Amino acid sequence: MRRSKFSPQQIAKILKEFDNGKSVDQISREHGVAPATFYKWRSRYAGMNTKELKRLKELEEENARLKQMYASLALDHQMAKEIIEKKL
Repeated sequence: MRRSKFSPQQIAKILKEFDNGKSVDQISREHGVAPATFYKWRSRYAGMNTKELKRLKELEEENARLKQMYASLALDHQMAKEIIEKKL
């Protein structure tokens, strides 16, 4: 999974700038963020503080790692089943 070049604290700061009255165009130019990315952040992280945002990012990373582990174990299990069936 591709990692964001912005930390949760930076994302929260950018969203707070918008709440304080800056336009999306100004924010996009200053921080090098595409407007689509900004709106995606806004819909996903609206109303969160930096601690909540950081915890959410950690949970998303852990979830991705666990999904990868499950896929690997499921593949190993499937291979073992095929080997056992061939022996019988």
